[in-house]
Amino acid sequence: MDFARVSLSAEDREFHDRMRAFVTEHVTDEVRQRNREFGENFDESVHLALGEAGYLAADWRSEPDGGFSAVRRRIFNLEIGRAHTPWYHWGTTSSVARLVEQFAKPELVEMVLPGVLSGHIRLCLGYTEPEGGSDVATCKTRAVREADGSSWVINGSKMFTSNAQNAKYVFLLTNTDPERPKHRNLTMFLVPLDSPGIEIRGLRTLDGDRTNIVFYSNVRVDDLYRIGEVNDGWTVMRSALAAEHGLTERDAEGLQDVAAMAGHAMLMAEAVDEVAALVGDVDDESVFHRLGRSFARIEAALSTPGMFGRVAIGQTMRDVSADLMDLVGPAAALPTDAEGSVDDGVTEHLFRLALPMGIYGGSLEVFRNMIAQHELSLGRPAYGSGSSAGSGSSAGSGSSASS
Repeated sequence: MDFARVSLSAEDREFHDRMRAFVTEHVTDEVRQRNREFGENFDESVHLALGEAGYLAADWRSEPDGGFSAVRRRIFNLEIGRAHTPWYHWGTTSSVARLVEQFAKPELVEMVLPGVLSGHIRLCLGYTEPEGGSDVATCKTRAVREADGSSWVINGSKMFTSNAQNAKYVFLLTNTDPERPKHRNLTMFLVPLDSPGIEIRGLRTLDGDRTNIVFYSNVRVDDLYRIGEVNDGWTVMRSALAAEHGLTERDAEGLQDVAAMAGHAMLMAEAVDEVAALVGDVDDESVFHRLGRSFARIEAALSTPGMFGRVAIGQTMRDVSADLMDLVGPAAALPTDAEGSVDDGVTEHLFRLALPMGIYGGSLEVFRNMIAQHELSLGRPAYGSGSSAGSGSSAGSGSSASS
């Protein structure tokens, strides 16, 4: 592991100063307060400003195509994170936009991509279903092709479609042939969310974020919006799931985050810093030991690559958040802006975030099974007496998602 400092050129230092000035201007206390109140992890004014300044396009494109260099991409991401910018929606939008560019018809690419890069078009994910659990391939949302072949009718529902209320399109997984085997009956669509028959209902998660359940009732979609071939949606999905799970290839420069979900780990590190400042003058060696252990575990998790790091960060957050609550005492239960809060609510928020953090994009148990099966070659687990190995289980979804 190379811990050498990166020397910045005069041009890169100027970019750093410009980027810091941008987030200082646009990511205000009011923006952060709104995000705490509504939990959308998105602010339209900030997003549009990023688009207008060319930052979204530069982040999306590779350097040869006019995008950021590796150094500037790192500066950009660090400054975005330092300011607690509510912009997680961009990660979803940019990932889906790449799949649209790769698999969609050229006319659709031309309709969608310019608006994505300007910030005016946002995209969200329609994978999980109310009864589907982690195995998205059990999809029951039906898309039926009309007789003339020019359009489809979609019926069903999806859970955890975060930021649907701020998106123009949903990247929707559908079942187009229930008689075919699992994984060979799926088709992807980019469905306009203003289509008649779509209803979006907001849901609050334990950590205060907003997500949605979305209902599709006789939604008619032109075949133009189909992404990839009919019944070959799993080919499209595999690329999307690989990115979400942290399975993408490392770049040559080594300047990107090592672990998947590293941004959440930085929030955890800030919470430990806050608690250390509160209790640092306590004459108790056990307090120093516990704080030191927390710092060491966070550093280890941040240094653990890809999907392994995702598991390490999720488990570390569950353990460290409980330890911090104990160190701070009863006041740790008070949220941000509450009277008597001694740490601006960071410990309380981390404690609530720790549980859903282990579920986002797949549960820690799914990822552990994926690691066991595909990295350690331990085989698939059997759940319950007489059940077939992995049948209907999260292990099945993990195996499928990475196959």
